Amino acid sequence: MVEVLNDEDFELFRKTIYDESGITFSETNRSILDSRLKERLREKKLDSIQDYYKLITENKEEMKVLLDSVTTNLTRFFRNQPHFDALEKYVIPHILEEKKKTSDKMIRIWSAGCSTGEEPYTIAMILSEILPAGYDFKVTASDLSLKSLMVGQQGFYPEPRIAGVPENYLAKYFTKVEGGYQVNKSLMEKIKFDYHNLKNDSGARNLDVIFCRNVLIYFDEAAQTAVVNKFYDALGSHSYLFIGHSESLFGMDTKFEFLKTEWACLYQKNIQ
Repeated sequence: MVEVLNDEDFELFRKTIYDESGITFSETNRSILDSRLKERLREKKLDSIQDYYKLITENKEEMKVLLDSVTTNLTRFFRNQPHFDALEKYVIPHILEEKKKTSDKMIRIWSAGCSTGEEPYTIAMILSEILPAGYDFKVTASDLSLKSLMVGQQGFYPEPRIAGVPENYLAKYFTKVEGGYQVNKSLMEKIKFDYHNLKNDSGARNLDVIFCRNVLIYFDEAAQTAVVNKFYDALGSHSYLFIGHSESLFGMDTKFEFLKTEWACLYQKNIQ
């Protein structure tokens, strides 16, 4: 069977993955990369690491598959409830106050690193419940994992996966089907799932909220700063950024302001 990555191969793949995505591998998570590469070699029936490296440099689709395989897609509905409490009770009310000064009645949210879709669907359910008449919303949900995006687009979740969804939300926004639950079409239509590599500019502008939770931990400081500054450019003048509870922008060269609410800590872009 294929040998474990030697130091030279590890450095080659580590640098390539970093250059393509900003995802960082160090000695502490080297075994994960080694395991994923072995899986791809078996799948492609290749005999050597060098053969596979040649493949990813010549085939962009296989590069996407590799990046998909090295990402972790841990998520669930209403994960880290205090963030959603802050969204409902602080962020959206403040956004609506700003919207009242304009003719803009649309709330625009980006779930970056959305995995299999539980986060954007959670956001969509909350907004469906709390937005006053005359206002609408749309959620862009992006990820580096094509397999995860497919799950989100299909909107079907086995019964164990819907743990954490309140009973009233489950009854209103899901349909019980064989083997699990299907998200209702009316909610699915509010979300656009899209492949996106955070190393690149999404092209989005004037967003109201960005969720990017537990994604920055995969990047080194330089890549983190680059991603966060792209988020800043994508957001509107009075807008908000949620990152993971174990993540921080402290010490980072960014214009975001730290915001501590009664429910959770987050960041804001506030331009008068």
